Amino acid sequence: MNSLIKRLDQAFKEALKGRQELVVSTLRLLRTAIRHREVELKRPLTEGELLAVISTQAKQRREASAEYTKAGRSDLAQKEEEELKVLLSFLPTQLSSDEAEREVVQIIAEVGASGPKDLGKVMKTAMARLAGRVNGKMVQEIARRRLGS
Repeated sequence: MNSLIKRLDQAFKEALKGRQELVVSTLRLLRTAIRHREVELKRPLTEGELLAVISTQAKQRREASAEYTKAGRSDLAQKEEEELKVLLSFLPTQLSSDEAEREVVQIIAEVGASGPKDLGKVMKTAMARLAGRVNGKMVQEIARRRLGS
């Protein structure tokens, strides 16, 4: 069994025992999303696919938090932020903007990208290599800036 799955299961059990309702509900939703993805693919998920599911869940929490903040619902925004912290604890350490910039510049050189038309190649390689470690939107902004689009 995958080590990330073991960590998720262990954290879920500890949260249940510790009666941490927010952590339990967040991990329960994550486990459901993982199961849905496994059923969709008809096989257990790889480490990379697990990271992608967790990243998607984290992105959903970020977006929901921003929407709640815009709507003036700071209580709900706070709950989403707390859930986001739980999810981020299972992702690899996030790259800083400078580190992400260096990685994207290196990828642009590797794929031989020269202009805006090569954005797709850069994004495909970057997201495969940096999965779970950086926000896709940040990668896209850096790549667009570097490719001049």
